[in-house]
Amino acid sequence: LVLNAASTGSSCHGVAGTRAPCGTTALEMSGAMTDYPDSAYAACIRIARGETERAILICGTGIGMCIAANKIRGIRAALAQDELSAQLSRTHNDANVLCLSADLLGHTLVKRIVDTWARTPFDGGRHLRRLHKIEAIERGEDPSGLRS
Repeated sequence: LVLNAASTGSSCHGVAGTRAPCGTTALEMSGAMTDYPDSAYAACIRIARGETERAILICGTGIGMCIAANKIRGIRAALAQDELSAQLSRTHNDANVLCLSADLLGHTLVKRIVDTWARTPFDGGRHLRRLHKIEAIERGEDPSGLRS
């Protein structure tokens, strides 16, 4: 299902394994131009509202989606171009949004990246302290004062 999303835009991936389109897939399939910030917002606002826990966003390079997604408080979007970056985005950063390139990655690699990302848990520990610092930045605070 995620591989089909690679050619049509974004897809939300719920924790229970359900997938629901969140972007402009019908428009994209018709060949009409779409704007990736709209799709990024549609998926990520659902995470911010607690309606889902994770999302997968796909655009030409994945970069624009990642930038747009990370503008929403509570979103930790990561651009992954291989299985290791997908794994580390989860274990170290608890990424709740995976951004992928539709133009630069093949379907087989995309499937491996998504599978790795979906099954990898957050390690916690020292990484949790760093997430708290990221949350401080989102609040406009200096993170250097946080120690635990």
